[in-house]
Order: sequence, then C-alpha cells, then structure tokens
Amino acid sequence: MVVLNVGLKERSYPIWIGKGILDQLPDMLAGVGFPSRVAVITNATVAGLYADRVQQILSRAGFLVHLIEIPDGEKYKNIEVFTQVITSLIEQGFDRHSGLLALGGGVVGDLTGYVAASYLRGVPFVQLPTTLLSQVDSSVGGKTAVNHPLGKNLIGAFYQPKGVLIDVATLQTLEAREFASGMAEVIKYGVIRDRRFFSWLDDSVDALQNLDGSSLIHVVEKSCQIKADIVENDEKESHLRAILNFGHTFGHAIENLSGYGEVKHGEAVSIGMLVASRISLKRGYCTREDVAALSGLLRKFKLPIAVPEFSLDDYLEAMGRDKKVTAGRLRLVLNVGIGDCCIEDEPDPRQAFGAVLH
Repeated sequence: MVVLNVGLKERSYPIWIGKGILDQLPDMLAGVGFPSRVAVITNATVAGLYADRVQQILSRAGFLVHLIEIPDGEKYKNIEVFTQVITSLIEQGFDRHSGLLALGGGVVGDLTGYVAASYLRGVPFVQLPTTLLSQVDSSVGGKTAVNHPLGKNLIGAFYQPKGVLIDVATLQTLEAREFASGMAEVIKYGVIRDRRFFSWLDDSVDALQNLDGSSLIHVVEKSCQIKADIVENDEKESHLRAILNFGHTFGHAIENLSGYGEVKHGEAVSIGMLVASRISLKRGYCTREDVAALSGLLRKFKLPIAVPEFSLDDYLEAMGRDKKVTAGRLRLVLNVGIGDCCIEDEPDPRQAFGAVLH
C-alpha cells in the first residue's frame, strides 16, 4: 500500500492506494478521527457490488451505518438529488458528530462532498472512489459540486475530505468505456506536467487495459501525487490549479450540449485536449508531432477524438457559461510540447476555436 499526503495545514489528509485494501477502511477512519456514525452514499450500480461489504466491514468495527442510495448517472448530479440526500440525513437525525462516506465514482463523490460541505454548515466526509476517473482526479482536491442545466459544476464548494481510500481492485468491475474515460484524465497529467509519464503510458497500454495491479497502482499514485502537488500550492484555483482544466473548457461544452451522461466526462475531455493542442500548434507552443502523439495515445485507449457536430455558436455559448470565464474572458489551458503547459486569456474565442474546428 502507498500512502500520500495532501498538505493543506489543518486540512491535510492521507490518500491510501493499494489493491485489496478496502477491508482496511476502519483503520483509516480511526487514523483521521472519523465519527462512529456514518452515512454511506452510493448509487444503485455500486451498491449492488460493494455496499454490503462496506457495511459489514464498518459494522464489525463498531460503526453505526446508514445507507443512502442515489440513481446512477451524471444527469442525477443535480440540486434535486442533493436535496433528497439532505432530507434523508435530517430524517435519520444525523448531527455534526456524524460523517459521510462517498462510495462510487465522480458523481457520487462530487455530490457527497457538496452535501458534506452544506449539511449543518459542514460535516466530515471520506472518499471511497470506485472508478478510475474518480481515483485519479475527482476524489482528490476538494472540488465538490452539482450540475445546473446551463452548465457543469456551477453549484458547489471547495471542501476537503478527511481522507481518500483507493482500492484499485474495484476497477475489476468497471466497464471498459468507463475505464477509458478515466484514462483521459491520466493522459492529461502527462501532457501538462510529466513527459516521462506520458511516454510510460504509451509503453504500458496493454498492461493497463489488462488491469495489471502494479501498473494501476503506479498510474493512480502518479496522478494523485501530481494533483496533490498542485492543490497544495493553489487550493482554490486562483492561479496554478487552473492547469488541471486542460481539455475541460471545450469538454464541458460537449457534455452540456450532448446532454449530461450521453458523452462520458473523460470522452469529452479527450476531444477537448486534442482541440486545445491544435490551438497550441497554431500558436507555436507545440509541434505536429506532439499533437500526433497525443492523438495516438488517446486512440490506443479507445478514446474519441472527433468533435461532435454542434455549431460554433453553440460551443461558444456553452463555453461562455463556463466557471473559468473571468471578467468576460475565457481562460485557455494550452500544452507547451508534451510535459508542460500555459494559461492564456482568450480575447477572441470565435477566431481561436473557429480556426481548429473547421
């Protein structure tokens, strides 16, 4: 087992990474002083796979456990389901000496985190991510949110978990499409921060797709360490943390226009990264070979690269509602070769995106 630390002074917390470590959950909770009364929030799919096991593990260790099940899918990451979870906590008499466990993927983690930040003005929570995307990205860093019909993650808060337990054995039950979606975020880390990691991914496609345990642990550890390093320097995205949005501005527009859940988050980010790299190429920040290397690796992991056929006006309108718009200007994260990146305010999005979408 690997243990990383997200260093945020009094809000610091551990990330436990390993294979078959779910049974050690009570030890982790005890280590961070977690309450003994907990609500496990999960979705219908994950509940059928892991809810009984988690409840038994916790009950044997003396925890009082209440299960809250939400529907499965991105379209349910909304204010209505958020309110339903809050109502359940109120009805069950949960107080500030209670805690929440997010058992599932990014939807469960984001929604549970926002509930934790909001309920009684804040109760502790722990992330138990079961998808690759949530293990390498959304479970770490304290971004919690629900979607609004006009934009993704527009309602939320920065609220750090007390800990993250990542058991890569849960990836054995993950659909291939969901695994590929998570790999988009992994590839992102290589593009913006670590060329050697990008090359390692290119050499390890078969091992990863065959769910080799040591390769998965390495991918999760490397991704979480890169994200933790960035979050430690910029917890609330005032500057550096924005680089984690590489591919996300255009990707979120794809998700919004397609209808949440129709295109997976990682699939949209895959397309968004390639669009961003083409803008980088136009500006001389990377070479055609860099764009080809990114496109090739995305293809190897069975990720889409073709831009959905919405109009430029539709894309511009959707991006204009993005969280990353500042003073009316869109901020773009652009790769500098493979392994580095920069952030630019874009004064003319129509020109920038029009030049690479047609």
